[in-house]
Amino acid sequence: MDTNWAAEHLQVIRTLMERATIYRRALAPMMFWAGTMGLIASILGCFLKIDAPRSFIGYWLAVAAITVVGTFLLVRREAFKEGDRFWSPPTRRVTEALLPPLMAGLIISGVLFFGVDGAEPKMARMIGMFWLPLGWIVLYGCAMHAAGFFMPRGIKLFGWLLILGGCVFFVAGIPDRVSRETYAHGLMGLFFGIMHLGYGMYLYFTEKRNNAT
Repeated sequence: MDTNWAAEHLQVIRTLMERATIYRRALAPMMFWAGTMGLIASILGCFLKIDAPRSFIGYWLAVAAITVVGTFLLVRREAFKEGDRFWSPPTRRVTEALLPPLMAGLIISGVLFFGVDGAEPKMARMIGMFWLPLGWIVLYGCAMHAAGFFMPRGIKLFGWLLILGGCVFFVAGIPDRVSRETYAHGLMGLFFGIMHLGYGMYLYFTEKRNNAT
């Protein structure tokens, strides 16, 4: 039993190493997709004046759902292009690494979505439009860092940037001259929009340079 378990894990590790370049190629379009969605959603959120805590949470959960579906389709397309099964052992390992922090964020969001209206208005806005977005950022960073153990090294650094960035903004607090809704949507646009686009550009040009050599 132990021998079979060890053999299976060795095979998974070997497959992950062999597919490192494939994952790297798939990451760039995934980051572009997620970054584009995050940036557009942040601008649209400000334009539509989504400034109630419950509306803000529901809006960004919907954006996250659309982004996840798009990412799923991109990964599926890349797997079929390479002639691989989509739900392979390496894919399961990456999913298992991502799942705990993402599930924690989803559960916390659901509790706050249904409970935030019962709180005092000022506190509800602080929780729903400042603490929760920063919690999303930190938990998502934890998910990226965990996935980095099975993917190219840069994704772990990207995870650390998200974690530390979220903590820095938490310590800094909200500037007095900026409205809470603008600040909240701006945070989401910075971390889930601009940072993803920047990382996607890095992956695209480094991959292009590697292919040229």
